[in-house]
Parts: sequence; structure tokens; C-alpha cells
Amino acid sequence: MKIIQVNKITQNLFAPYGQLLDIPRGPGRYDYAAKLFNDRKQASANLLLVQIEPSSLPINIVAFERHPHSSQMFIPLEVSKYLVIVCPQAPSGSPDYFEATAFIVPGNAGINYNPGVWHHPLTVLGSLGSFTALVWEDGGPSDTEWVTIPKNHSLQVNY
Repeated sequence: MKIIQVNKITQNLFAPYGQLLDIPRGPGRYDYAAKLFNDRKQASANLLLVQIEPSSLPINIVAFERHPHSSQMFIPLEVSKYLVIVCPQAPSGSPDYFEATAFIVPGNAGINYNPGVWHHPLTVLGSLGSFTALVWEDGGPSDTEWVTIPKNHSLQVNY
């Protein structure tokens, strides 16, 4: 069994996968629009609300997903902390899940995945979590791609 390393999230550590959307430290406007991405004219913005039941560690990872044509942004509305699990893409295009890493994100910061980044669905720690999310979709099969991890390649997050 492979144990996935858990890190406290920082801009630099998360940069290969997307952006950390910190709460502004003072008055003013903080634009993140330049980080949003969609490469399909027929796709439209899907602004959604989601509630996620809390998980407790250890967590067994059974699948990864990605959005090949769109960034995907999550902004916590009411969350104590959450776990983001990502992995690089293998040369074959599939997730290189043995190189996965996990980040603990405080409930006052959002994340934005770059297009095509393999990630595990958001995992809330502590108590029920509410998020708003933004992703571009056209209703086709390439909106979200899923890969199930073979049972003989066991992955777990624990710290």
C-alpha cells in the first residue's frame, strides 16, 4: 500500500496543479479571472453549490478525475478544512497516481485546478462542508474523465 504524503498547501507547492485562492489580507480587489480557462465555444459556465459529508482519515483512494477542457474552481462557503489530492499525468495520459500528493487547505481559502489536472473529489475533514464551484461544461463525455485505480494498486491518505 502506498501512503500519500500530506502537505500544508502553499502557492508554490500547489502551482503545478493550479492556484491557491487565499482570502485577501486587507481591503481591495483581488482578481483571479485570469486563471479561469475553457477551450470549447459550446461550453457554458456551470456555477454549482455542493455539500460534502466529512471523511475521517485514513482515506482509501479509488479513483481520480479531470476536466480536460476547463479549469475547476472551488470556493468554500462553510468549511473548517478540506483535503485536496492531486497527481501528475503519466506519459500515457492517465493519472500517475503513485506520484500523488495531498494538501490540507484551510476553510477560508479556495483552489482552482488547471485544465487536465488529475484530482480526487474534494474531501472535507471535521464537519459537513459547503462549497460553490465553477467549471465549464457542454454536457458531453469529455466534461469529466474518470479513472478507477486498480485494486492491486492501493493508495491511502493518512497523517
